[in-house]
Amino acid sequence: MPELPEVETTRKGIQPKVEGQTIQKIIIRNGKLRWPVEQNLVKKLPGLVILSVRRRAKYLLLETTQGHLIIHLGMSGNLRVLPQQEPAIKHDHIDLILGNGFLLRYHDPRRFGSWLWTDKPLQEHPLLKALGPEPLTDDFNADYLFQKLQGRKTAIKTFIMNNHIVVGVGNIYANESLFLSGIHPTRPAHSLTIKETTQLTGHIKTVLSAAIEQGGTTLKDFLTPDGKPGYFEQKLNVYGKEGLPCPLCDSAIEKIVLNQRAAYFCSNCQK
Repeated sequence: MPELPEVETTRKGIQPKVEGQTIQKIIIRNGKLRWPVEQNLVKKLPGLVILSVRRRAKYLLLETTQGHLIIHLGMSGNLRVLPQQEPAIKHDHIDLILGNGFLLRYHDPRRFGSWLWTDKPLQEHPLLKALGPEPLTDDFNADYLFQKLQGRKTAIKTFIMNNHIVVGVGNIYANESLFLSGIHPTRPAHSLTIKETTQLTGHIKTVLSAAIEQGGTTLKDFLTPDGKPGYFEQKLNVYGKEGLPCPLCDSAIEKIVLNQRAAYFCSNCQK
């Protein structure tokens, strides 16, 4: 599933061709996504200008003069900017026809993504109003995280993947951040010291920033908007490397299932 770096890579990829453009038409070939696509969009969207392309957590936000499109890529979705004459293929469910001769195309084999419309303030939307801070902003810092950790017995890996605490720290990046911080994924959240919390906060920011810079992590179906896969996977230290030597001490990387998600770690380096 595309995580925050992949979604941010998508945002950066589509923004130059989409922002500032007038929507001429929306084509909905299959609106049966995670939630049904509002069919009335074919009447609402034409003539609206896309003012900005932003991201909140894993949601892409297309701001128009009358409201917002809230797009989630689901398990296998991707967005690409293509010439309007580009023929649609299987699983190309939605086209947003733009005034500059291009279209924004949504492709999603599993149809777990979503295209939602709201003309209400974004901070009131049920999907957005309870989200925690963005991990790459100043609002997410060691003091904030340390305060949230107090009294929480949840495993630290599960804790930092909670979108109510901080958004966008998906499974890959939680594993990598904990490894770099020397923290075992099953450690109770409240047991971290302020020093460990400071290290973890910094490594979350570093790992996510590196992934964004390198174009997102290649995972099965993910492609950047120009059709090229991300390259960050080549630099992963522990994720998906069960049985391989730890890059720091040569001990075998271990894997357990924690809260139904795979946790990879070095038991020698992560106490």
